[in-house]
Amino acid sequence: MKADECSAPLHTEAMHGLRLFNAGEYFEAHEALESAWRDEPGPIRELYQGILQVAVTYLHIQRGNYDGAIKVAARCKTKLEDWPDTCRGVNVAALRNDLASVMQMLLRLGPEKIGDFDQSLFKAIKYEH
Repeated sequence: MKADECSAPLHTEAMHGLRLFNAGEYFEAHEALESAWRDEPGPIRELYQGILQVAVTYLHIQRGNYDGAIKVAARCKTKLEDWPDTCRGVNVAALRNDLASVMQMLLRLGPEKIGDFDQSLFKAIKYEH
């Protein structure tokens, strides 16, 4: 059960990755979260992978890569959807909602207007430190 994975503490690299994410350092956040993902043997890996894919989605948007953003966002949506609303102190529900808002705006703009994307939609991940 995924819920069984949620009571343990966050991996230290995952916490580092969340801090980087919240600072807008999406590439570096991806790297730290990938390290946590590699270190974890259990299903929690999927949550870490989902979060790192949100970082990659945002990075693609910043770089104007519409197709990459759409592709990665679809993958991370499936990685995040079955987790409880809060897991290991991370507000997964808020992250899912934030990603949905980002994708709604991205789809509205389309590939031609990705440069007009309002990056204030990139919200910090809420988590317990």
